[in-house]
Amino acid sequence: MEAVLKSPCDEQHPQQAEDFHENLEQSSKPSAGVKKDIEKLYEAVPQLINVFKIKKKIGEGTFSSVYLATAQLQTGYEEKMALKHLIPTSHPLRIAAELQCLTVAGGQDNVMGVKYCFRKNDHVVIVMPYLEHESFLDILNSLSFEEVREYMFNLFKALRRIHHFGIVHRDVKPSNFLYNRQLKKYALVDFGLAQGTPDTKIELLKSAHSEDQQGSCLQMNPIVTLGNGVSVSVTAPKQIAQQSASKAADRRSSSLSKVQMKQGRGGKEDSVHHSVQRSVFGERNFNVYSSTYQENSSTKLIKQSKVIDVSSRKLVTKKKIISTRTVSSGAARKAASACPLNLPCDCYATDRVCSVCLSRRQQVAPRAGTPGFRAPEVLTKCPTQTTAIDMWSAGIIFLSLLSGRYPFFKASDDLTALAQIMTVRGSRETIQAARTFGKSVVCTQVVPTQNLRTLCEKLRGTNSSCKGSQGEGPSRSENNTALSVAADKPCAPETLGKQIEHLQSLQEGDGALETKEADMKGWDQVPDEAYDLLDKLLDLNPATRITAKEALLHPFFKDIRL
Repeated sequence: MEAVLKSPCDEQHPQQAEDFHENLEQSSKPSAGVKKDIEKLYEAVPQLINVFKIKKKIGEGTFSSVYLATAQLQTGYEEKMALKHLIPTSHPLRIAAELQCLTVAGGQDNVMGVKYCFRKNDHVVIVMPYLEHESFLDILNSLSFEEVREYMFNLFKALRRIHHFGIVHRDVKPSNFLYNRQLKKYALVDFGLAQGTPDTKIELLKSAHSEDQQGSCLQMNPIVTLGNGVSVSVTAPKQIAQQSASKAADRRSSSLSKVQMKQGRGGKEDSVHHSVQRSVFGERNFNVYSSTYQENSSTKLIKQSKVIDVSSRKLVTKKKIISTRTVSSGAARKAASACPLNLPCDCYATDRVCSVCLSRRQQVAPRAGTPGFRAPEVLTKCPTQTTAIDMWSAGIIFLSLLSGRYPFFKASDDLTALAQIMTVRGSRETIQAARTFGKSVVCTQVVPTQNLRTLCEKLRGTNSSCKGSQGEGPSRSENNTALSVAADKPCAPETLGKQIEHLQSLQEGDGALETKEADMKGWDQVPDEAYDLLDKLLDLNPATRITAKEALLHPFFKDIRL
């Protein structure tokens, strides 16, 4: 069976090429392995032979491979194309939803789309124009302030476009916003993780939205601590804990089966197979994320009489085995009745997890995205997530641009990521914001809010106290992140105190470079409007966070035409 679809759009693939650890522009001659892959692609989708000449593979990930090809036009001119070959196990609904996002919202306002789509049996190839673009890290320290302003303006144009159609991108980050510096072209790409708002205009996202919401609102979160005297606890609202144990157990069983039946890209959320932790920057397969913090915390803090088998998600005790993967309705009712949801525990704000908390169900909520760019409501597993999560991610990009540090945040788990956010936005503010979306966050340490201008200028080396002299210029060292976690300790989250000390040491300019006034490129005259916009983007409350439409009208862009 064969189908060809044509629509006016741009590209979505190079985003993945860069996401898959920037395999772009390899040697002109493909290796023997790549040649074999190209031959297999021609065999799988033979109609490509008469249209495209595939040059090389430029990206490879968990769910697709991307190739650079040329198409012979009737005018005799060869046009570069990007061919994204989706693996045969990708869920058809997910593929169709991604294509619909590209065809409906793409092609305008810096949003990439698709030109053609070829299908032969279970093989799908999406064809997009090839856009050459620079690596964000390579150009970060050479961008002028005016270039940064134009970059953010064009990013907001793209977000306004997709949000108008009710599309939540979920993975906004530099490698998914392509930038051709010379041509001043921009493109928001990769809708593989996209979800729809309740009023989305993308029909195929409505089905995914309703499926994701089932069983996600009536589930409990265990209390988890960071240890070493500093704890961060995230729990659901009190009224959720008072729901009927039997009803919640039935819904838990139903929702678990649905989550684990997802295949392809749809199965990325809460998958129990992705237990290998990866850093934020340098991921080859950007769709792979570390296991949830509940798994890590349980593995770290559980008593010797209990053992967690992460691979099968089983809690093993001396008396019985409870499997969250294959629990029947009757067994779920029995387990729930044995440990009522509203039973008080004795581990609250301590460095351990009691048996009562271990028996509680984990909350199911969307958490897809890239570590370091996830909003607080995503980190705390808020079941209701809106387009505001994209604006938070845009704020993290802006923070990296103003500070000259990328990635700015890098954590091995969600609780450490939340602690890192607290070191910048404040612990009290984070706790207060969490209450607005039904979450209770407990922190054993009070952390004040950082002044964003002071923070960014010190990290970049342009603070007012050292203008015209030596400053803490952005270092191109191996650890170019403002807040990071040691790679050799994947199961032990850093304490909040260590995060604060690390940030202070960076501000003191260890190993910093000299910043010359002649090379400031406008960074010595950053207006207050820039930091006001950053503050609104990093609003901890998603309900009051600035929208893309409002951002474009912000005084920071007063002399840029829409």
